Amino acid sequence: MRRLLIIFLIFNFDFSYSQELLCNVRVSSSQIQTSDRKIFQTLQTDIYEFINNTKWTSTNIQSEEKIECSILINISKKISNDEFEGTLQIQSTRPIYGTSYKSTLFNYIDNDFRFRYLEYQSLEFSATTHMSNLTSVLAFYVNIILGLDFATFSEEGGNEYFNIAQKIVSNAQNAREAGWKAFESDKNRYWIAHDLLDSRFSDYHLTMYRYHRMGLDKLSEEPDDARYEITESLENLKSIYRENPSAFILTLFFDAKSDEIIKIYSEAFPNEKSRISQLLVEIDPSRSTKYQAINKSEEGR
Repeated sequence: MRRLLIIFLIFNFDFSYSQELLCNVRVSSSQIQTSDRKIFQTLQTDIYEFINNTKWTSTNIQSEEKIECSILINISKKISNDEFEGTLQIQSTRPIYGTSYKSTLFNYIDNDFRFRYLEYQSLEFSATTHMSNLTSVLAFYVNIILGLDFATFSEEGGNEYFNIAQKIVSNAQNAREAGWKAFESDKNRYWIAHDLLDSRFSDYHLTMYRYHRMGLDKLSEEPDDARYEITESLENLKSIYRENPSAFILTLFFDAKSDEIIKIYSEAFPNEKSRISQLLVEIDPSRSTKYQAINKSEEGR
């Protein structure tokens, strides 16, 4: 299998450790009219190797501890022989202690994905300069995935990786491709990194830690206490919503968590259901109809 040349000018990675990610990569090109789809299969392989064969951190990760994620690239337009346009869907999960359940941490579709790719040309990435939109975008989301996972095990534990993601954004400010600049949209890569490091949203990091480590990880053994911790963690988001009701970070959180939260409270006591549904309707009003269904679910006691 052809090796990828991946250039990292800042980080000195130690390959004696296991790589951190176990990422399923899929490239869909059904919208492109062409008789030769081999380039898209090669692209898929190259991206898979770039993400999974790179040592992104200095943390010693065991094989069973790898972070599971998936990336779906849907190519909708071929601009030239080596330039493409489409969407990028990213999802990452975290295993929950004592169960086989995996909790979604990130579930996002990037609609500003335009990149150049030449078959058989090595993918190159630099941590100090924007060399390729393809590898910069991929490295950006890798660090978001890493940061969110680490954030669930310690308060603000993901900030190291969010800072790397923000550096990638900074490097790309002169890029011609969209998705990197603040003025282009209020919901893009710029704002993902910005919001994850904005001190106004510090309660988000407390929520991520308490929700997962104190809540979900104890749900199988102490369900009542765990639900209490989850409820209290979500209460922390109220201050963010009241000061910044359109905060992108809230959208990112509930895009990943809304279905899970509804399931968690399906067997809660009536007073718990009432409290959580009122809270969710307030801080995530776009899904209010979904949350109102919590009160209608059958009691599990």
